[in-house]
Amino acid sequence: QVQLEESGGGSVQTGGSLRLSCAASGRTFNTYAMGWFRQGSGKEREFVAGISRSGDSTLYSDSVKGRFTISRDSAKNTMYLQMNSLKPEDTAVYSCAAQESPVTSRNPKYYRYWGQGTQVTVSS
Repeated sequence: QVQLEESGGGSVQTGGSLRLSCAASGRTFNTYAMGWFRQGSGKEREFVAGISRSGDSTLYSDSVKGRFTISRDSAKNTMYLQMNSLKPEDTAVYSCAAQESPVTSRNPKYYRYWGQGTQVTVSS
């Protein structure tokens, strides 16, 4: 299995940027496709972005496409989410997840391992 830990959350103003990190430990990081999800207060969990096991393929939700960039560094066993042009509606707890598949998915049910999450707050 793999353990995941997010970091990099915080509070920013509209238009600001943050970079989230997801550090993996345990089983080989390259075994997993990875994803970022978020859950705002009173809302359902939402897919944000995903990256394939090889890093060659990415997926984004329409709401973040063009503003967020997902990447992974196998040497550091870490996945990243660069978030630019942040909006108040991006406010949520962001969690990273891993699935035992070469390709990523938008559906959270395919992800077996989850981090605890990191809070992102965007003020207007």
